[in-house]
Amino acid sequence: MSYTALYRKFRPSEFDEVKGQDHIVTTLKNEIRTERIGHAYLFCGTRGTGKTTVAKILAKAVNCEHPVDGSPCGECEMCRKIGSQTSMNVIEMDAASNNSVDDIREIIDEVQYSPAEGKYKVYIIDEVHMLSAAAFNALLKTLEEPPSYVIFILATTEAHKIPITILSRCQRYDFKRISIDTISARLKDLMEREAVEVEDKALRYIAKVADGSMRDALSLLDQCIAFYLGEKLTYDKAIEVLGAVDTSVYSRMFNNMADLDVIGCMKLLDEIMISGRDLNQFITGLVWYLRNLMIIAVSAGGSEMVDASTEQLEQMRQESKKVDETGLIRYIRILSELSNQIKYATQKRVLTEVAFVKLCVPEMEKKTADDSLLARIDAIEKKLEKGIIVSGQTDIVANGQQGNAGGEDVSETKQPEIELPKMVSDDLKKINEKWQQILSGLSVSSRSFLTPDICKKTVSQDGEKLILQFTDATAEAYFNRYDKRNLDELKTVISNIVGVDAGIVAEAVSPEQNRNSLDLSQIIDKIHFDVQIKN
Repeated sequence: MSYTALYRKFRPSEFDEVKGQDHIVTTLKNEIRTERIGHAYLFCGTRGTGKTTVAKILAKAVNCEHPVDGSPCGECEMCRKIGSQTSMNVIEMDAASNNSVDDIREIIDEVQYSPAEGKYKVYIIDEVHMLSAAAFNALLKTLEEPPSYVIFILATTEAHKIPITILSRCQRYDFKRISIDTISARLKDLMEREAVEVEDKALRYIAKVADGSMRDALSLLDQCIAFYLGEKLTYDKAIEVLGAVDTSVYSRMFNNMADLDVIGCMKLLDEIMISGRDLNQFITGLVWYLRNLMIIAVSAGGSEMVDASTEQLEQMRQESKKVDETGLIRYIRILSELSNQIKYATQKRVLTEVAFVKLCVPEMEKKTADDSLLARIDAIEKKLEKGIIVSGQTDIVANGQQGNAGGEDVSETKQPEIELPKMVSDDLKKINEKWQQILSGLSVSSRSFLTPDICKKTVSQDGEKLILQFTDATAEAYFNRYDKRNLDELKTVISNIVGVDAGIVAEAVSPEQNRNSLDLSQIIDKIHFDVQIKN
């Protein structure tokens, strides 16, 4: 018999086996027990958190002949048929590959016929956000008033892409990321059933790498067991198989960064590349390590929020004293930007090396960044402590005066006049207030092109349209020419969050044009307050 993957072999078949989603399981069991079953459900959440599994259990429970406390009995004929996927009452559809109007019309035609057996026909539509706009419109009326024997269960990882008209007709359930403790406990239980010897530390590490996904955790564990078949799975072996980086490497890299040791960072990065570690995973892990240092630094009780051994916590406490909170935030900011850029870069290593040089040589950063300026001052102080003479375009003279290195007079540059729009509409003011919330609702790729360093929000002269000014032609093309759905996605998220249909224009501008235009927030402030009344 062929081997069955762990995540398929141990897929929960009843509500009590579902881990980490108690708020959803309890609600659904109560609905079934009291016969308050809804006609449409929307399951939202990241991958591997149990959306499809719970949908199948719900389909089984509503058709079960002898439900036990709201859960399927698993023994009646209907439970066995649904469990073996031979029942005509449960219809699964993957909207990623069946997203046209014709696919939805097939469902609409089918719902007219009552189930041949059991109580309900259950339609499970996975990745429902992939349906086309026309398909959503075709589904709308049937979803609102389906026959009494039909239940729709929609599952998605991107709820913000679903039209508000669909959302308002469904009971929405948000699946949480599963905690490391819950995942590691589940893995330990399954390994005891499989009679496989695994270190608790290895299971906990796998649970951490899974990032809240039970399915990912089981897949990673499957991979590790297959590599060391018949041997005990240790923490070191798990790290080796997953191409991950040990915590000690993050500690070494942090110390190099804190000491402004560019060569040390480059050598360690070279070691990581030679050992075949994944660069994306390394950057993500280092950001997480810095996050832990920051929490320990800012709060006496921060250690309770950090998942580490007692020895490691003590080491991290000492390390957190090397750089202040502002420095740690700067490290996290630069590496987070790198994490977004590296996904689409062809020269990942070069981009990473540039970021680490920027971390160790703060004067390379834009001089307008406050945290960068503090870091530059800190770097100068460290050099002075070591007896290094510091020089630059502007020298600090011993008597406290400031002089220009070239000796020229510094004249004030006249700033060009900026023509303000006559007004800013209330809709644009609302968008400006909720811009961060709007960004969090977008896909990762869209967010990466809307960062302040390449995109400025401004206003048309009539004050009605939001203009996105891009200094990067690729970013402008992403919204205008590559795929019109990218701009539509932004409009949809704004509509869902702010409740307005905004007019948006994306345009490419030169860096000088970008500097000479005001940001939306600045325009709103000036229109509100820079008003002179003449008698």
